[in-house]
Amino acid sequence: MDQERIGKLIKKVRNKANLSQEKFGEKYGVTYQAVSKWENGKNLPDISILSAICKDYNLDINEFLNNSKKKRKISFLIIILLVILIVALIIVIPRLKNNKDSFEFKRLETACENFELSGSIAYDKSKTSIYISNITYCGKNIDTKYQEIECNFYEQEGSTKTLIDSYKYKGKEINLEEFLKDVKFNVDHYSKTCSMYKENALHLEIKAKDSNEEVTVYDIPLKLVDNCA
Repeated sequence: MDQERIGKLIKKVRNKANLSQEKFGEKYGVTYQAVSKWENGKNLPDISILSAICKDYNLDINEFLNNSKKKRKISFLIIILLVILIVALIIVIPRLKNNKDSFEFKRLETACENFELSGSIAYDKSKTSIYISNITYCGKNIDTKYQEIECNFYEQEGSTKTLIDSYKYKGKEINLEEFLKDVKFNVDHYSKTCSMYKENALHLEIKAKDSNEEVTVYDIPLKLVDNCA
C-alpha cells in the first residue's frame, strides 16, 4: 500500500473535520503519535480503523487503498489475500461446519506508553484466535543497538506465566524499531476463550542484549478495548 498517499488522505479527512491529531486519535482509540505516523507515511492504521474512518466520513475504502506503484500494489494484494485467508480460517470454515458457531471480535491495544501495536481477538464459546502486528517502539533511546532480541507473547495469572508464542533474533546489531518490523503473532484456536481473560493478563515481553552482554527488559501489558461477552 502507498503509505504516503494514505497518510495524506487521512490528514485531509482530519483537517476537513477540523480535528486535532489528538482528538482524531481519541476517536479511534490511538495516540496522537500514531496519527502523526499515519500522516507522515511512517505507519498504517489497522484495517479495522481504516474501515471505521471510511464509514464515519462516507468514503470509499478503495480511495485509500488504490495504488499506482507496482511494488506497493503487489504488497497490498498479498495483504488482502492474507486477510481473506485468516477470515476464512476463523470465520467461514467454522461456520460451514457448524452454523451455530458465532464469532465475536475485540481489539487489543497496549497499556504501555512506550509501545503501539495493532491487535485483535476473534472468539466463540470454545476457542480464541489472536493476531498482533505493527508493533512500534516510541520510547527513549530508540537508536540503541542490540545483538540478541526476543519477543515473548504470554499470559500471566498470578505468578504463573504461560508462553503462547515467541519470536527471536540473533545477528548483526539492530535497534528495536528494526527488530519489531518483523514481529507478528498469529495464534489460531487458542484453548482459552476470550471471556476467561483477566484484566491485563496478556503480555508482550521484550528482552534485548547489547554487545556488553547487558540485557534490557520491556514488559508490555495488553488490554482489550471492550471486555469479552
